[in-house]
Amino acid sequence: MYRPLRSSIKLLSFLLVLSLSSLCHSSDSTKKISIVTTVAPITNIVRNVAGGYANVTGIVPDRTDSHTFEPVPTDARILSIADIIILNGLGLETPTMKLAQKVKKNRTPILQLGNRTLRKEQWQYDFSFPREHGHPNPHLWPNIALAMRYAEIVRDALIALDPGNKTGYMANTETYLGKLKELDNAIFGCVKTIPEKNRKLVTYHDSFAYFAPRYGMKVIAAVQPSDFSEPGPQEVIRIIKQIRKEKVPAVFGSEVFPSKVMKQIARETGVRFIDQLSDDELPAPPDNSFIGMMANNMAIMTGALGGDAGCIAHIDTSNVQH
Repeated sequence: MYRPLRSSIKLLSFLLVLSLSSLCHSSDSTKKISIVTTVAPITNIVRNVAGGYANVTGIVPDRTDSHTFEPVPTDARILSIADIIILNGLGLETPTMKLAQKVKKNRTPILQLGNRTLRKEQWQYDFSFPREHGHPNPHLWPNIALAMRYAEIVRDALIALDPGNKTGYMANTETYLGKLKELDNAIFGCVKTIPEKNRKLVTYHDSFAYFAPRYGMKVIAAVQPSDFSEPGPQEVIRIIKQIRKEKVPAVFGSEVFPSKVMKQIARETGVRFIDQLSDDELPAPPDNSFIGMMANNMAIMTGALGGDAGCIAHIDTSNVQH
């Protein structure tokens, strides 16, 4: 009399377990991976590759000097639950790297894009990043060919971590690389409109060490010393003499790095001082993207150096649509 009932209960129990197992599996398969990044350009590149398949969090706030950024306790929590942590590397985010190594999950990889992109013999050293200090200039991304390599490295890492969304990552990256290639070509075109004698850069922070050689420009000087302080009097005198010798028409600063010294140098030499270039702060919408940042930089730079500021106006600065 009870056997059919027992059999029915066993069957229902089995079906319930099977159903729960299937539900859990379905939940796991639809769960988005968590990606933590640092500076805004890296975050934006990663978002364009990841699309809607992952949650991407950048922990370096806007208008913050990435070299001196110190993560706060809430960042430790964010890093601790990440499935992958993506940094620029090359010494840019040392405090964040140290914290990530302490709090991350055992199996969470830390991907350093700059270290994966260039060999050591390709690293650039300069006044802001002297060789004797051991840290090369980490600003690879203004060179769009290197930014494209960043996107490819991110794509491959995400596919390895989340193979179920390989097709989406591949499609996003293909679209994004096409947009970056258009930007790269436009930058070459902008530089061609600048008189050859004016294709020289004097910046406060040396963010264009990898940019300049690709596009046929020359970095004459970077004002900020390696300890991120203001330069001393002798260094200021040297830079003023160099600007006069090279007949540079403009010097460039950044709102992230306000500097009275740059204004002084501009007054002493009689050249224009423009403090609107950006290497790690994205512009406001609708140009709120890495491509938008670089397009703004080129319009400002080209116009100040005697070229056609409209050379970049045709570029689509939108992010990849998902």
